[in-house]
Amino acid sequence: MNISRYLKNIDSLIAAIIGFYVIYLYTKYSGVGISPDSVMYASTATNIQAHGTLLTFNKTPITFFPVFYPFFLGVIQFFSRIDPITAGAVINQFLFAAVIFTSGWIMSKFLSHSIIYKWLILAAIILSPGLLEIYTFLWSETLFTLEILFFIIAYAHYLKTRSIKSLVWVGVISAISCITRYAGVTIIGTGCLMLLLDNQLILKKRVLYIFLYGCISISLLVANLVLNRLSTGLSTGTREPSITPFFQNLYYCGTVFCDWGSLSKATYPFAALITSIILLALIGILIFKTIKGQINRYENVVIAFALVYGLFIVISASISRYERINSRLLSPMFIPLLIACTSWVPDVLKLIQAKAARYVLSGVAVILMLAFEYASYQTDWQRYDDESDYGVPGYSDDSWNKSEFVVYLKQHKNLFKPGVPIYTDANEAVYLFTGMSSELLPHKFFKADVQKFYANKHFYLIWFDNLYNTELVGLPDILKNKKLTKIGAAKEGEIYLCDEK
Repeated sequence: MNISRYLKNIDSLIAAIIGFYVIYLYTKYSGVGISPDSVMYASTATNIQAHGTLLTFNKTPITFFPVFYPFFLGVIQFFSRIDPITAGAVINQFLFAAVIFTSGWIMSKFLSHSIIYKWLILAAIILSPGLLEIYTFLWSETLFTLEILFFIIAYAHYLKTRSIKSLVWVGVISAISCITRYAGVTIIGTGCLMLLLDNQLILKKRVLYIFLYGCISISLLVANLVLNRLSTGLSTGTREPSITPFFQNLYYCGTVFCDWGSLSKATYPFAALITSIILLALIGILIFKTIKGQINRYENVVIAFALVYGLFIVISASISRYERINSRLLSPMFIPLLIACTSWVPDVLKLIQAKAARYVLSGVAVILMLAFEYASYQTDWQRYDDESDYGVPGYSDDSWNKSEFVVYLKQHKNLFKPGVPIYTDANEAVYLFTGMSSELLPHKFFKADVQKFYANKHFYLIWFDNLYNTELVGLPDILKNKKLTKIGAAKEGEIYLCDEK
């Protein structure tokens, strides 16, 4: 028996256990972080488990998000009999541990493998503020990031065999990722790009493989979009056009890269340039590897995904309007980008003939990496110090759990008569804390929805003072158009009744 075969990734296992414990530390005070998206995922999972329906808490089909992450949570709920919000912290502990171990597995397959490099990258993953943020929340990025790594492993296995069977498995993983997050199309793009650059296949076979892989990869997404269309008339929910141009999105993307690199805010003016340099460098690396006939390697699949995902986020944010580019949106790119920016270092160091120079430069590289990780640790410690006292930001922290208005809502649900619609600026919070269904106030952009709202003559309004979403119809606007009577209030919120004859 070759024992070394089984001990080869013992370091990855140890790192995974550390990551498991780190997520426990962050979530032990108040549990997993809950955002509006989290409530949508968890409520849909509960409906899948209990009724076999793809409905959210407000009894409408889930269309803004694809279906697999709620399904994943629903399966866990079915077997554990524990709702996703309660089980979320443990789920994320296992997912983060799996991401760390899988990353170590991938790095052990690199052509120029360096054990010190592997340890440094594993430490950087554990300490990454961006990854720790998403793995302390009930978000689909937690599962999607692991699927990206599975895709990389599956594609690398395909490169060994180039069999139809192995390519089909790559397609299956890609298909599942697309119904975990719509951004899963970047995995399809990565697979197609790598197949196109594969110089060991004749052009005709490349085209055939791309067609086969593409059809398998997109199948579940098409089915999800068709289901959404049949259910609501919309494929991906209501989407507004972008209000941020391409250059501005380059800038926002660059500010995230600066934060990931533990750079000061003084570098923000160069953020767009930093993004451009990174993306152009990734393009240059792939072109160079293709020309040299070295494209079919583990690390190049990682580099290709970092490039495709980065371009997708910047371009799509310039077309469709969603939250400003931030660390959460870019988080699936962190590990591939980290590897893409560092995997060449061991290769270059091995080319240096003089031992003294090689040792000196290796020491400098290690010191720089340790400095980066120490800066990440300081950020992590500050966040832990805050969250150990108040909880993970969102609906699970003390600002919500100990809110006087939330307590008031729980105790005065009898104020609401059955059959009368309830509007609010935070319908997920109303459901989470009271179990009541309510409708979100309309977005100002959708004029027809605003007119429909104002046409209502009889409704309740639950208003949270600590929220201020400028995209929604606000309380001052409503008071100008409707006569409201305050029927309840506490610190940080009020309840109004509109009863027009």
